[in-house]
Amino acid sequence: MRASTVAELARRYGVAVPVLGGPFAGFREFADRGSAVRGLLREAGDFARVAEEFCVDQAADGVGYVEVTFTAASHGERVGDVEMPLAAVVEGLGRGCARTGLVVRVVLDHSRRRSVGRLAATVGLAERFGEWVVGVGVAGEERYPLAPFAGVLGRARELGLRMVHHAGEQCGAWSVAEAVRVGCADRVGHGLSVLEDVELVAEVRDRGVGLEVCPASNVELGLVGSVGVHPLPRLLEAGLVVSLNTDVPAMTGVSLSGEFALVRSELGFSDGELAGLARAGVESSFAPAVVKERLVGGIGAWLAG
Repeated sequence: MRASTVAELARRYGVAVPVLGGPFAGFREFADRGSAVRGLLREAGDFARVAEEFCVDQAADGVGYVEVTFTAASHGERVGDVEMPLAAVVEGLGRGCARTGLVVRVVLDHSRRRSVGRLAATVGLAERFGEWVVGVGVAGEERYPLAPFAGVLGRARELGLRMVHHAGEQCGAWSVAEAVRVGCADRVGHGLSVLEDVELVAEVRDRGVGLEVCPASNVELGLVGSVGVHPLPRLLEAGLVVSLNTDVPAMTGVSLSGEFALVRSELGFSDGELAGLARAGVESSFAPAVVKERLVGGIGAWLAG
């Protein structure tokens, strides 16, 4: 969400403007601030506006394809209409894609702290909005186990949905193992602690599970001391599929191009290495083949130039 939109919605609804950006005392403060921002989305027009603005901002940042995470069922419970938030977001994304040429798909996530029933509702939404929704995942505080959701995730798999779970950010390698073995993850959000377990590294590599690495967010939350000491190079040296991503960029203040700039300046990555990260993002995405071909061609043209 744009800071200007956050401020405008806060004024409209007569509440204090939520604080965007850190520093954060930890994940809980990060999550609570995000909750205050999300609470400003109350009407269908709010959701649609934010979704359209998102498309415009992503296209302006040089992005060609997006898989954006949205916690639809949570919003639905909050506003008292299970379908409205996602329907409105889809409307806004449709307008934004038409304006920009961007291709967008949605991954619906679910907090580990919430009920199995809410995840079932999330999968139901994914089924009803299948043209737009490509995957589901379990996120939030990793100390809550993923195992209780295995049955619902299996149902999602049967529907053809892909699995994207957050793990290995706050907790150890066991959380990555759970995401891969119980959650059948196609990608893992973060996954940094996989390096603690040599056998798990081999398993994740052999399965081709992608890791969504978000350096700016890791530093902002105090999980990594600085981008300069981020384990990203070690993940690549281990032969893992690693892409650069943003994690709540309104809170970190870093866009996707900003993440690439940080990796170049703080870790010394070359053009070729940056292109490799970009290609990994395309290849581990759930984009249609024709979109992947176009994006990989664009990366190659950038590198050649």
